[in-house]
Amino acid sequence: MSNYRTNVMLCGGTGCIAGGSLKLKTAFDAEINKRGLQNEINIVLTGCNGFCAEGPVMTVYPDDIFYEKVTAADVPTIVEEHFIKGRPVQRLLYKEPLKKQTIPLTKDIPFFNLQVLRALRNKGLIDPEKIEEYIARDGYQAAAKALTEMTPQQVIEEMKRSGLRGRGGAGFPTGMKWEFCSKVKGDQKFILCNGDEGDPGAFMDRSIMEADPHVVLEGMIIGAKAIGANKGYIYVRAEYPLAVSRLQLAINQAREHGLLGDDILGTGFNLDIEIYQGAGAFVCGEETALMRSLEGKRGMPRPRPPFPAVKGLWDKPTVLNNVETYANIPQIILNGGDWYRSLGTEKSTGTKVFALSGAINNIGLIEVPMGIPLKKIIYDIGGGIPKGRKFKAVQLGGPSGGCIPEHLLDTPVTYEDIVQTGAIIGSGGMVVMNDLNCMVSVAKFFLEFTAEESCGKCPPCRIGTTVMLDILTNITEGKGKPGDIALLQDMSQDIISTSLCGLGQTAPNPVLTTIKYFKEEYESHIHEQWCKTGVCKDLCTFYVDEEKCKGCGACKRVCPQAAVAGEKKAAHRIDQSKCIQCRSCYEACKFDSIKIGPLSMREALKETTDQAALRDKVAATLAGKEE
Repeated sequence: MSNYRTNVMLCGGTGCIAGGSLKLKTAFDAEINKRGLQNEINIVLTGCNGFCAEGPVMTVYPDDIFYEKVTAADVPTIVEEHFIKGRPVQRLLYKEPLKKQTIPLTKDIPFFNLQVLRALRNKGLIDPEKIEEYIARDGYQAAAKALTEMTPQQVIEEMKRSGLRGRGGAGFPTGMKWEFCSKVKGDQKFILCNGDEGDPGAFMDRSIMEADPHVVLEGMIIGAKAIGANKGYIYVRAEYPLAVSRLQLAINQAREHGLLGDDILGTGFNLDIEIYQGAGAFVCGEETALMRSLEGKRGMPRPRPPFPAVKGLWDKPTVLNNVETYANIPQIILNGGDWYRSLGTEKSTGTKVFALSGAINNIGLIEVPMGIPLKKIIYDIGGGIPKGRKFKAVQLGGPSGGCIPEHLLDTPVTYEDIVQTGAIIGSGGMVVMNDLNCMVSVAKFFLEFTAEESCGKCPPCRIGTTVMLDILTNITEGKGKPGDIALLQDMSQDIISTSLCGLGQTAPNPVLTTIKYFKEEYESHIHEQWCKTGVCKDLCTFYVDEEKCKGCGACKRVCPQAAVAGEKKAAHRIDQSKCIQCRSCYEACKFDSIKIGPLSMREALKETTDQAALRDKVAATLAGKEE
């Protein structure tokens, strides 16, 4: 491999590619060739860097300078100022969102320096399409150790010592799962990787497959050795074309290097791995449904026992782990189980990857030690809530998870503590919400997803989630009835206790947690016909508080219906006959002068143009109801 005085690690993850990083690569190559710097500057297209919302991003080594939102037009300036004159381009450096402070070095940016990378240890550092770069980072050393120096039982003992639990959502101990399968007699066993990842807001597995595909293969090789499998499949949804492409390239390279196929590394151990592209059904993330899909059948779960370790794919003993789980395994074999469990808590060891998104400044992929408080993730790593809005809740665990309110932000992120809040860690989706979110609508959103994705095999899930969704829809449209809240709670418990698989057993979680922590919002929707966040259009009225209005015109400018009128520096008004309750004026106002009233105010406000009379009507309508 050649040595360069400067290496530029340009993010080539899906997010940055969508932002133009391939054009950037082309522009850099052209500019560097034009200046005769091709033997000094190396541009590497890496996998996902993790800081997705700032893309395209890149890091310049050895300087460790981090650039964000780079465009092709910036390339000549970066080459001239930084690569030639040694002066980093200030306007492209990261700016801390709250203090607006410029932070040039990657190691000083809180989003990066508060993370601990194990599963993501190669992110942004290697070209995922070159096996040599993976090998240079100790790649396949663990597989070699497992195949040449360890017995299957020793591999399993090391995994059990690490305490690693499945990162796909269930959290079952990986070593125990391997041990169960290893003890089953069978002429054919399978090792499977779950790369389906259908949760809204989750992209952990996709990023690993794109950024570090060889680590997935190496983890599977080690697992296959432990259980005695010689055939493996990686189940990836077809919506992940870049992941599929890089995985297939990695498989081809591993075969060429004797790391897959017959007699791997001369040990007599055989293993081949294929990719299976799924059609994108959420239920196929469930292990038995995934196996049925792999068999060419409709992806539907089946009752357990028998467990897949005994009777799995084509009724053969099978182990299924998810992408992140496999990404942890090589480091555990190389460094030992005790090293891995030195981070985290007694029952939740090591680190966990989360996809941080929603109403938060630093959106992206993070890896943190288990046990870290939620508040540290949201405010220190995530940079807090944009535009000074107030934190309201964090949805943890995807559509099957739950919403955790502000007073529980000190909760440690462990499997045990998060379950106590009513949420789950799940596969690691973490969606932050601010005070603009209506929690009834949030519950409806997630239930829409699970009801749509129910495979329909068991009635509690198929019918129960649909009926619950109808109730929630009625509530958000002003048709809620007294007793609906209790009915939702009762139905949730029935669906949880009687559904066949994890989809139905967890689908009611968003409803239960929003009722538990935000019950007053349900009551307001049902009893007062009032969505106080202005999300449910049928249940709100937007009006101007004249005493607070400065006449700045911000609301007027953003209104798509020209419903806002008023002279500059004079109080504005909203024409209720034109207003479509889009909430644009509410979000644009910096003086808190746009207010949200109940539905009943709308007709009252239509009746008068007299400002004094309008104020009286507002006061009368809101008497005893104002927040």
